[in-house]
Amino acid sequence: MNRNKREKEYYSLDVGDSTFTVLKRYQTLRPIGSGAQGIVCSAYDHNLERNVAIKKLSRPFQNQTHAKRAYRELVLMKCVNHKNIIGLLNVFTPQKSLEEFQDVYIVMELMDANLCQVIQMELDHERLSYLLYQTLCGIKHLHSAGIIHRDLKPSNIVVKSDCTLKILDFGLARTAATGLLMTPYVVTRYYRAPEVILGMGYQANVDVWSIGCIMAEMVRGSVLFPGTDHIDQWNKVIEQLGTPSQEFLMKLNQSVRTYVENRPRYAGYTFEKLFPDVLFPADSEHNKLKASQARDLLSKMLVIDASKRISVDEALQHPYINVWYDPAEVEAPPPLITDKQLDEREHTVEEWKELIYKEVHDCEERTKNGVIRGQPASLGAAVINGSQHPSSSSSVNDVSSMSTDPTLASDTDSSLETSAGPLGCCR
Repeated sequence: MNRNKREKEYYSLDVGDSTFTVLKRYQTLRPIGSGAQGIVCSAYDHNLERNVAIKKLSRPFQNQTHAKRAYRELVLMKCVNHKNIIGLLNVFTPQKSLEEFQDVYIVMELMDANLCQVIQMELDHERLSYLLYQTLCGIKHLHSAGIIHRDLKPSNIVVKSDCTLKILDFGLARTAATGLLMTPYVVTRYYRAPEVILGMGYQANVDVWSIGCIMAEMVRGSVLFPGTDHIDQWNKVIEQLGTPSQEFLMKLNQSVRTYVENRPRYAGYTFEKLFPDVLFPADSEHNKLKASQARDLLSKMLVIDASKRISVDEALQHPYINVWYDPAEVEAPPPLITDKQLDEREHTVEEWKELIYKEVHDCEERTKNGVIRGQPASLGAAVINGSQHPSSSSSVNDVSSMSTDPTLASDTDSSLETSAGPLGCCR
């Protein structure tokens, strides 16, 4: 493209401490969130005639870890197309050449709030189980492509006022895992499975632990295992669930096992004690959902030994979840990942920069006349197994006056600066 013509397509404006240089099709930019990975603005897209979210990646080439994560996010967002995964609408850079390349802008679907806000609301069983069902559907879809998330948390799950839920990011790159005795993370680890905290091998149900922690927080209204660092995180887990068996400890590497074995032994609490009936909403008459079912699901998700933990498929068949079961949502065709060595790739910063530039340029070519890929189908009202989705329930509050400030959290933050309003459907 002619340099002058390209320059005319963009304009710049200051957003907080950053400058956004975006395509002129995006107007009325307003900051809605900031995190370690970048700043997010809402905007109106005149081409698509809809509101969108634009994330400016923060210094994506400052080191190999940031660059690898940016590349991984771009590749996966282009390939994944599921109603419970955030939709990618566009990617662009205002720079004209690889030599000048430094900024990446990702345009996504705009949502109303993140799960951090929903956790503070009183949910009935329908909404609680339906939000969990959608989370499991999204995670199952990632697993079908060999993507294991390992870093699922409320700030990376977003919702709309009709209770539609989408997962924002794709979790940790494989090389980001660490052991118990390594340098502490600077990000939240409240939802990370024991096998991730302890530097063990892991399987797909590593994500079930995270969903269990999120479910527990939605029931309790507070974080279940609020560790201040990775060692304290482990201590919080065993204080509540009890010290695991010797069989589990023998799976640890020697240095980690020595530390764990030298900790005081805890008996832990029963799930009836951890989650008494008083924490749950009243039993559902319509879907026959009960506190006892929810508690049973928690007890199967929050199992320290992954070999004894429920799988995603088993969770989707659990009585507390399967009232919403729809094969079109659960068994959607797996995404085709174009880069088969995505997690194994290791490059210099300059090599990553060239790879990312090629991905962005490819996206720009593919979106000149539309979006990068098919947009996920809207959820809307549906009846499944004789049960209405909460989005179509006659008890849903009128949300026409709710705040439309969305929440799109960074995938490395446990919280986000935002002014999003409450979720009308989940009051």
